[in-house]
Amino acid sequence: MQTNFTLAQLADPHIAEAEKILRTCVHCGFCTATCPTYVLDGNELDSPRGRIYLIKDMLEHDRPADAEVTLHIDRCLSCLACMTTCPSGVHYMHLVDHARAYIEHTYRRPLVERFMRALLAWLLPHPRRFALALLAAIPAKPFAPLVGAFGSKRLAAMLQLAPWRGPHRTLGPQVYPAVGPRKGRVALLAGCANDILAPQINASTIAVLTRHGIEVVLGERAGCCGSLVHHMGREAEALDRARANIDAWSAIDGLDAVVINTSGCGTTVKDYGFMLRTDPAYAERARRIARLAKDITEYLATLPLEPTQNVAGLTVAYHSACSLQHGQRVIGQPKELLTKLGFTVKDVPEGHLCCGSAGTYNILQPDYARRLRERKVRTIERLRPDVIAAGNIGCITQIAAGTELPAVHTVELIDWATGGSRPPRLGSSVL
Repeated sequence: MQTNFTLAQLADPHIAEAEKILRTCVHCGFCTATCPTYVLDGNELDSPRGRIYLIKDMLEHDRPADAEVTLHIDRCLSCLACMTTCPSGVHYMHLVDHARAYIEHTYRRPLVERFMRALLAWLLPHPRRFALALLAAIPAKPFAPLVGAFGSKRLAAMLQLAPWRGPHRTLGPQVYPAVGPRKGRVALLAGCANDILAPQINASTIAVLTRHGIEVVLGERAGCCGSLVHHMGREAEALDRARANIDAWSAIDGLDAVVINTSGCGTTVKDYGFMLRTDPAYAERARRIARLAKDITEYLATLPLEPTQNVAGLTVAYHSACSLQHGQRVIGQPKELLTKLGFTVKDVPEGHLCCGSAGTYNILQPDYARRLRERKVRTIERLRPDVIAAGNIGCITQIAAGTELPAVHTVELIDWATGGSRPPRLGSSVL
């Protein structure tokens, strides 16, 4: 793609990076076939190619974002299926992330939108605030349809996604020693939502690692990875969170990996080196942490796991989270581990299409998110599985809201098959 940036514009490293990405695009349109929003409605401006044109025009003319550009960028899930499909290697993730930050700086959203986005940024990355919000949501949850019909669809979406049970206490900084001789040492990103919504995910992660000789450390002052605010264009907040995690993990000696069991967080942590490339105080440390970052299934695939629990006969529909398959290109390891441990694993048809979770997307874009969830649930239920497995709490929460099938994290099944506890969501009727 031909670009027309001035030398003054290209002096900005962010614009220079955007220009390099834009020049890679050859207008081929392969991305449209795998873009969830384009597949739903066929609107060119809601495809990666269409959004690239909008971003190019906005940046080249050094023009503040307007309502139309903002609308179509907001509709992007950042699922990154387009990057998997693109034959030219267009790094759409970095381009759309820059566009979101540019929009945040140059466009004044309507008051209701500003309030909702500020509320999510204030709540979700902070476990204590998030826990209080979930408690408050329980008595209001039955009124979600009424709120959606006469009030705010976004508030209704928040209520519908909130669990019926109260929140759980979060894990604090501590060390979980290896069982037997220590064979490795990892830091675990506990996450800002995992412990509140599904503490069994971190519990299973710690259990399976320590059982196989890996010491697990929760870094002091490590918290939200920054992805939630990063994808809302709140770049300064995202970078502050990245720096805090880098400081926390850099202070831990002898790490073999930073293990992450929320794939959306993993995609962001693996990108810390790029995000902080212009920060001389953090650039090198950020690259080191990004190299250490591993999805839990990536790391477990290096360990000699053997089944100790007979799970033969249990059929698992494996939903490959977009951030795992497209963002991190971790595709084979989760399914190979589950198969090796005795599960019958089925791929979900249209597995490249997003379920509609995408961080805060299912709250900020509830109509698109609902349609994508319905499509995803239909394809899963046709497989007649006993359980759905995914590597991301967002996907698990999103899919579970649309089906009666139990949805669990992949590591819960791995932990169970290797001697851990049965995933609580399976109930007694499964196997």
